[in-house]
Amino acid sequence: MIRVLFCILLMAASAPARPNIIFILCDDLAQGDLGCYGQKIIQTPHLDRMAREGTRFTQAYCGTSVCAPSRSVLMTGLHSGHCPIRANREVQPEGQKPLPEGTITVAKVLKDAGYATAACGKWGMGMFDTSGSPLKMGFDHFFGYNCQRHAHSYFPAYLYNDDKRFDLPGNDGKGVGKTYAQELISNEALKWVRDQQRGPFFLYYAITLPHGRFEIDDQGIYKDRPWSETQKNYAAMVTRLDSDVGRLLDLLRELKLDQNTLVMIAGDNGSSFDPKSDMGKLFNQASNGLRGYKRGLYEGALRQAALAWWPGKVPAGRVSDEPWAFWDFLPTAAGLASAKIPVECHTDGLSLVNHLQGGPTPSRDYFYWELHEGTSLQAVRFGNWKAVRNGPQKPVEIYDLENDPGEQTDLAASRPELVARAETLMKSSRTDHPDWPLVQKAVRKAQKKKPRA
Repeated sequence: MIRVLFCILLMAASAPARPNIIFILCDDLAQGDLGCYGQKIIQTPHLDRMAREGTRFTQAYCGTSVCAPSRSVLMTGLHSGHCPIRANREVQPEGQKPLPEGTITVAKVLKDAGYATAACGKWGMGMFDTSGSPLKMGFDHFFGYNCQRHAHSYFPAYLYNDDKRFDLPGNDGKGVGKTYAQELISNEALKWVRDQQRGPFFLYYAITLPHGRFEIDDQGIYKDRPWSETQKNYAAMVTRLDSDVGRLLDLLRELKLDQNTLVMIAGDNGSSFDPKSDMGKLFNQASNGLRGYKRGLYEGALRQAALAWWPGKVPAGRVSDEPWAFWDFLPTAAGLASAKIPVECHTDGLSLVNHLQGGPTPSRDYFYWELHEGTSLQAVRFGNWKAVRNGPQKPVEIYDLENDPGEQTDLAASRPELVARAETLMKSSRTDHPDWPLVQKAVRKAQKKKPRA
């Protein structure tokens, strides 16, 4: 009996520890904002180091190109043809359309497997008195903004600690105040990691930077640049994001958790401004050669700045051109945690565990996106072919991403078989839902006013 007990203890001691998992989601960060993706003006030394010490992805896809549905895809492992949230929908007086009761999230899967779980930053998937509360979706702890509209202010009048509101005296919620919210959120994320250092833990760190309104407590090295105030603030927000990620990575090194913690970072959708705008031109947002930005379904809206870091496990200095998407995160986290995905969880994702450690991405037939912000948009990628339909009554466009990643040449007229394939996938890849019908909004022409008599 003693010998058997000794063998059991020996096996337990020799078993590899399940890794801690951190996913950092940045709000409206574009590929072109980071030095490791070619940015020359905005300084991002910590993220550039993270890329050198880990893997940088050139074709990491978000859930769709606005906040709430993209985050819902990340949490549920369902692409936007199946996800219960497929657009931003406000709920008054505060909050967004909630994830429905019974939704299985990556946090629930990991919590059921024995992980401590926390969300810090912005939620946007249901207020605390609804089915979509983060505290009902598998998170032990929440800190920050629940409502994404409230998160537009970086000097908010209040934040939430779990479901308890606390005021920030001196802040007016309109851009003026004494307390920069990201400072509190960053400190809380670090405190929680320190408290959970015995692990295993899962931190969903949803940083609001650099989403507009473009507010910052210190313009730092950009203060004296000959730019507009908005341009200075934006650059400082990206650099502030960089420094806060650096603080987290430094803490992991200090606690000697770095070699047992996977850290992934990505933007939630493409840039919030047109590359042809003053903001886009200054920061060379089109430097990656991609077309489109937030609220569209071209590659510039869907491909994200994305890095993975796990010293000793994730290859250092690797640049991966293989595609994956947000809905792959749930099965990836489950695989790393040796967690069981409930049979009722019909994930669209595939595990990236092997890919993160240097192998290829798993084979799949297609990627699919839709969005319902006015006119319903659809896009599908199969192989290196990409199809976009900017409304159910619009024609399908076809692009060859291998030779035309900027989606400049529509091949639909010469490749009718690809159009047929795309139409089939667009129909079969989605579940009809009364909240998310495919609609074509009429464009209203401005009427000329008749002169008064």
